[in-house]
Amino acid sequence: MTRQIHVASVAVGGGAPVSIQSMLNTRTTDVEGSLSQIRALAAAGCEIARLAVPDQEAAAAFGKIAAQSPLPLVADIHFDYRLAIAAAENGAAKIRINPGNIGGEDRVKAVVDCCKAHHIPIRIGVNGGSLEKGLLQKYGHPTPEALVESAFSHIALLEKYGFYDICVSMKSSSVPLMMESYRLFAEKSDYPLHLGVTETGTETMGVLKSAMGIGGLLCLGIGDTIRVSLTADPVREVLAAKSILKAAGLRKEGVNLIACPTCGRTRIDLIGLANQVEEALRDCQKPITVAVMGCIVNGPGEAREADVGIAGGEDCGVLFVKGQLKEKLPYDQLLPALLRYIDAL
Repeated sequence: MTRQIHVASVAVGGGAPVSIQSMLNTRTTDVEGSLSQIRALAAAGCEIARLAVPDQEAAAAFGKIAAQSPLPLVADIHFDYRLAIAAAENGAAKIRINPGNIGGEDRVKAVVDCCKAHHIPIRIGVNGGSLEKGLLQKYGHPTPEALVESAFSHIALLEKYGFYDICVSMKSSSVPLMMESYRLFAEKSDYPLHLGVTETGTETMGVLKSAMGIGGLLCLGIGDTIRVSLTADPVREVLAAKSILKAAGLRKEGVNLIACPTCGRTRIDLIGLANQVEEALRDCQKPITVAVMGCIVNGPGEAREADVGIAGGEDCGVLFVKGQLKEKLPYDQLLPALLRYIDAL
């Protein structure tokens, strides 16, 4: 088990539930626009939000946003250590830095001292695309060993000044590279891990890569907080993260929808019906499994582990509970009957 840090009220590591993060794509200087997006992220299920802080104007705006934000905020810092200090003093719940690109050790110590004073953890963000030149010369190209060595060198720098409130990420656009990096690190350290595949692309491929990389590691028991990176609305990142956690068996809230693939026995618009059920139950938080099956003969038996389900035939359909027939219905009554049953649970 990893050690635990706290991002404001959100526990990360130490057996705490895996938390969901996202990053705003608004300009941080747009206070109202940023707050609007944070509220949308929170409504979707996000628990920690990150904002870019590229200059002092953004650092000042960060404070105004933090004062009204429903979520704890992470300040994303590159190069200028003074921005990390300003964000820490303006309400940041966590600082994300690469200690290697903010200057000499005295500057790292200044950030550490400020974070200590405000009880703020630091995420060390290692990225396969921005490894130190020395490591690239040593390994030839980004390798899992290079990413892990980079992470430990940054950890050593923070520990040198007595700072241990640390979270680590080792992201890459390569799923195998990031997975092996996290696996190697987890063998050697108990610092909590922030999982992510970076630069995944648009939603379809990005969700697939994230499900493989993040989900694969979660199924191995590795990972304490996650961010799905998509070239899409950040709310879509949160929805994808929730689905990954649910698929990995780490979240029970909400409906787990199962549906059979279509085949030659299907006599209904199974694809359309499954999509209707999914949309109708999108906001349902009951921890139930719902089945949508295309065959009356085999459907209820194949989905007997579902709490409730529907199956369609040529002229009618059935509502079943735990594999047992409950009601025979016309096809157009299947969805209303399903929703009534779920409402009554």
